Amino acid sequence: MSFDFSDAKARMQKAQDALQRELAGIRAGRANPALLNRVEVEYYGAMTPLNQVASIQVPEARILLVTPFDKTALDAIVHAINVSDLGLNPASDGNAIRLVIPQLTEERRKELSKDVKAEGEKAKVAIRNIRRDVMDSIKKDDALNEDDMHKAETEAQKLTDENVKAIDKIAAEKEEELLTI
Repeated sequence: MSFDFSDAKARMQKAQDALQRELAGIRAGRANPALLNRVEVEYYGAMTPLNQVASIQVPEARILLVTPFDKTALDAIVHAINVSDLGLNPASDGNAIRLVIPQLTEERRKELSKDVKAEGEKAKVAIRNIRRDVMDSIKKDDALNEDDMHKAETEAQKLTDENVKAIDKIAAEKEEELLTI
């Protein structure tokens, strides 16, 4: 008899995906369309993600070009970018919006690096919580004998270690991106 880890694996993968989404929103001084993922535009009375009302391109290393599918949404997009917490100044030419990503100062890079570490820690806590849930399930599973229970606990720990290592790798890559000028 063996224990089923498919739910735990899926939940741990979701924790990694959530971390990657969170880190994509941290700007590294380079243009990245993922910066605008959290921006929502009021479009025909409904809050709509920006990437559903406009195309987002990177014509140069530090410039994002936002081209609305519907030109009437231009002002709403400019407003949504202004009220977002991104700190970017949209420049509209009537057809498209240019966003120049400012170069980060050394101090700001270090602050963002701390944010990356904090997000990585949150993800690791989520992974450990999943492990705790799995361990509780293993202990409550009457179908497992003592040897199978020990094997399942060892497997749960191994799965946790692999996912924590993956989270560390994701956070380290983002930190390196931030600290590289």
